[in-house]
Amino acid sequence: MTTELTVLGLAALLQALQMGAFSVAANRQVGADTALGPRDEPVRLTGMAGRLQRAMNNHFEALLLFAIAVVVLSFFKITTPFTAACAWAYLGARVLYVPAYAFGWVPWRSVIWAVGLLATLAILLAALFT
Repeated sequence: MTTELTVLGLAALLQALQMGAFSVAANRQVGADTALGPRDEPVRLTGMAGRLQRAMNNHFEALLLFAIAVVVLSFFKITTPFTAACAWAYLGARVLYVPAYAFGWVPWRSVIWAVGLLATLAILLAALFT
């Protein structure tokens, strides 16, 4: 398995961890009855639960683009030290993004997000132009 595919698997595990952290925080905020209910009415989360939810949703969006980049690399059997380093940079940025969002690290949250996006775009460009 390539480094990029390994990092994609780790990024998916990170997503699962984010889902768990969000679920625990949300359940603490709204209580078991609301959490287990049908949610016919939207529940607005605030504070840490809301920030963890938004960080999780942001990773769903970023993970999709990263997965496409890795699939393109894998399809064309392109893997280089550069694309491997970009994959690790993406994962590192996504790991740091969670506490950056949860604890409101301004402006670092945006900087960390940009690192992840640029790493993903670099992988796509490397795959398309190699």
